[in-house]
Amino acid sequence: MKTAEDIESYLIRMDSNYEVVGENIWLIKDGGADLVVSIGGPVLVLRVKLLELDRIDDDRKEEFFKTLLELNSSEMLHGAYGLEEGVVVATDALELENLDFNEFQASVDDLTLAVSKHYPVLNKFANKQAA
Repeated sequence: MKTAEDIESYLIRMDSNYEVVGENIWLIKDGGADLVVSIGGPVLVLRVKLLELDRIDDDRKEEFFKTLLELNSSEMLHGAYGLEEGVVVATDALELENLDFNEFQASVDDLTLAVSKHYPVLNKFANKQAA
């Protein structure tokens, strides 16, 4: 089973701009979006906040969710979009038991690419400023 030291070595190997923000929690800073990586029991969880739901125009929410689901099913290789406390997030979970560097890097890259590619598509539904 991989440990916190293994995950940190993966981050170093990827030359990530990261910081330790808690026990078994890292924050990867990648330009616009911050990717949180954390160990939770037997899994490694990757999570990035994308957009606050209250910024989406009420009359466009159905179209927004349809677009989000289409992106979820067609373009998310390693993770999925979801809602968490009024925020659209992209998440992925990897088993620590057999986690290797390539799998870790693929998940980080997939979430990072998804956010950079999908944020402009999803943000077009947002006309409200965050409260």
